[in-house]
Amino acid sequence: MPSIWLSDAQKVGVAFCSGGGYGKLSVQVVRIQSNVQFSGALFLFGGVLMFFDRAMLAMGNILFVLGLALIIGLPKTVLFFTRRPKLKGTAAFTSGVILILLRWPLIGFVVELYGIFILFGDFFATMGSFAGNIPVIGPYLQKALNRASQASGGQRNAELPV
Repeated sequence: MPSIWLSDAQKVGVAFCSGGGYGKLSVQVVRIQSNVQFSGALFLFGGVLMFFDRAMLAMGNILFVLGLALIIGLPKTVLFFTRRPKLKGTAAFTSGVILILLRWPLIGFVVELYGIFILFGDFFATMGSFAGNIPVIGPYLQKALNRASQASGGQRNAELPV
């Protein structure tokens, strides 16, 4: 099996969105997955910068969920979002998307952030250990993500979706 070389943007996309589910895939598939995920994050960031533009936030949400499904697979994505401890976060995330589509972008984005915090709170400690290796700002990011993980009640690598 050939080894897979990822660019920095792809490593960040895979690190934040999967538990390592890219081992059996070709480089082209990993590039597509990472590009979809990066585009979703870019649209979300642009939607916030443009004073909560409804269209950009909706497109970012769609690309975010699509990128997550491409990276870890559709069955594992459905399993992750429908797990009993994650139903509260799933309901908040879905409600936020619906509020954005119903022209309440600020309130929808806040509700959606709450859902993301509940859904991915377990991963903050893992992301913190990864971010600790970044020069200059790494230790500060690591402290902030570890505090967020403790606030959400998450444990490091507790019940990863894959």
